[in-house]
Amino acid sequence: MRTSQFFFTTLKEAPADAEVISQKLMLRAGYIKRAAAGIYTWMPLGLRVLRKVENIVREEMNKAGALELLMPAVQPFELWEESGRGPGYGPELLRFKDRHQRDFVIGPTHEEVITDVVRRDVKSYRQLPLHLYQIQSKFRDEIRPRFGVMRGREFLMKDGYSFHTSFEDLQREYGNMYATYSSIFTRLGLKFRAVTADTGSIGGTGSHEFHVLADSGEDDIAYCTGSDYAANVELAEAIAPETARAAPAKAMIKLATPGKMACADVAAFLGTGLEQIVKSIAVVSDQEDGSQLFALMLLRGDHELNEIKVTKLPALASFRFASEAEVEENLGCKPGYIGPVAIDSRVKVFADRSVAAMSDFVCGANEAGHHLAGVNFGRDLPEPEVADIRNVVAGDASPDGKGKLDILRGIEVGHIFQLRQKYAAALNCAFLDENGKSQIMEMGCYGIGVSRIVGAAIEQGNDERGIILPAAIAPFAVCVVPMGYHKSEAVKAAADQLYNDFKGAGIDVVLDDRNERPGVMFADMELIGIPHRIVIGERGLKEGQLEYKGRQDAEATMIAQADALGFIQERLCAA
Repeated sequence: MRTSQFFFTTLKEAPADAEVISQKLMLRAGYIKRAAAGIYTWMPLGLRVLRKVENIVREEMNKAGALELLMPAVQPFELWEESGRGPGYGPELLRFKDRHQRDFVIGPTHEEVITDVVRRDVKSYRQLPLHLYQIQSKFRDEIRPRFGVMRGREFLMKDGYSFHTSFEDLQREYGNMYATYSSIFTRLGLKFRAVTADTGSIGGTGSHEFHVLADSGEDDIAYCTGSDYAANVELAEAIAPETARAAPAKAMIKLATPGKMACADVAAFLGTGLEQIVKSIAVVSDQEDGSQLFALMLLRGDHELNEIKVTKLPALASFRFASEAEVEENLGCKPGYIGPVAIDSRVKVFADRSVAAMSDFVCGANEAGHHLAGVNFGRDLPEPEVADIRNVVAGDASPDGKGKLDILRGIEVGHIFQLRQKYAAALNCAFLDENGKSQIMEMGCYGIGVSRIVGAAIEQGNDERGIILPAAIAPFAVCVVPMGYHKSEAVKAAADQLYNDFKGAGIDVVLDDRNERPGVMFADMELIGIPHRIVIGERGLKEGQLEYKGRQDAEATMIAQADALGFIQERLCAA
């Protein structure tokens, strides 16, 4: 490709509303153009990167035995009603009516459609297992789209669905997809981790997320420094302290703490550590009998509540945080000074494992401007119900018993689920087994954010000059930058010859034949993320030399003009 025949739209500065580095660089490099909030046009340069990601995903999925199809972006809402997911999906589901006043949705995902496809045509166990996937645009009407393609409303996704006669066979395919996804992200050249995760609104029993590691990532990942354990912080288990609770050593006393409501302020005022403070978080949950449960969640002052873990407690599956009025009604005190001592027996108390091991701790006194110190379970208040309700922190014991946990940041780009029979049962997706008996199929679901990968790769690879992409997905593998292409016949001839040699060898090359200053051409090629650059100038040609510089090299090096093709081929093979 020649730049004179291409559509370059680079910018010196990113638009003021661009938030994260990938969004800024993709707009500056001319990868994307904003059409509306969370909706982007993929320009020719960005589309080259997107298609390279897509092709690697497709090749690995096909190699794994999955079959590609293409489902409609527009789906009948009646399928969502049949699965029971329509009413609960929320405003992210974009609904509309056609001219006949029939309800449709723009697909955010395709579990209902694929299950409908399979239930129509798969009747016998002999037709299973079956794995179908597509690469298609999705739409989720995010209330606040942000971060460019990282959290847009329209995005390109690979979603696959497998159907099985047994849970054991689903587990086999789940393992196959775990290995396939690992191969995909390895081929893409990304630093990533697979972590156990919560199944969320998709449902099912088993789940793994695949995260591209980046300091700007939205998700916290807990991993063990001494083993392969890794999990999303939402799911990582916080192990109970190994040491037993110490016996009470202090009497409980009430202390004046005027204006001190935050745990850090209380600790500083009392001259104690945050780890000796117990904070109480008031929640409310609707019960099956129509009543409401008011509860306190007790956490150490330096720990944070894990809302996902709380929802897994049977009594708090639908919890929400209590309002100020509800706190006053149940505890007789405004938030900021609430605690678990001397409260109504109808208030349920859940203590995190770390709190259950504490003695002589500080907590709210349920009286404005006051806290209690020297508080102990069993003496000053009843023993609580103990549960794991906090986020793990660096230094916690690993759940596998093989070391300590550390925390790093990640960007989720893939997710695999063992759906089991959630959708198959709802839509009566059944088969006849060997005995002629009807059985509900087992299902798996496997997603990759194809367009999100581009943003994540840039979040992982960038510097002050622009984008640094792995060679496998860079828009071009190498750029040829001639100095004085329109002034020197020798430079023009050498550049054209090298360009043709690269093309003939199957190398993805771009020749910058614009009539621009060298600094502009260098800056553009670095900004758009081309891994290898060869500069051709009259002085070097006289000595049979060309200048080579890798995208991350500190200095350029001279190479023999006659060896340029072999030199680049070696670099590409090494990558």
